[in-house]
Amino acid sequence: QVQLVESGGGSVQAGGSLRLSCAASGSFLSINDMAWHRQAPGKQRELVALITKSGSIMYADSMKGRFTISRDNVKNTVYLQMNSLKPEDTAVYYCNAVAQTALRGMSYYWGQGTQVTVSS
Repeated sequence: QVQLVESGGGSVQAGGSLRLSCAASGSFLSINDMAWHRQAPGKQRELVALITKSGSIMYADSMKGRFTISRDNVKNTVYLQMNSLKPEDTAVYYCNAVAQTALRGMSYYWGQGTQVTVSS
């Protein structure tokens, strides 16, 4: 139905930057909210940032000022620019999208995740 493919993860030193991308493909009528979540070892998955189709944005408090979410509705792609990275940002980052399909209606979809490792 809908596939989300993330890219851009990797290893970086503290203070560095990374840009994640997540492209949606498949048979869908529309992509609505898109978001990034992350899950560190031994911790629950948490919301990083969300962007609506119209461009409204919400960030988790600990990411404000360091992370920037954006999207390209033509490419059905969401981005996460991460600056001033800290070791505590180390996690698997997951893309999430709310998409409408003819078969399932409005549903949530997840990407496979991309590892971000920040060393001190």
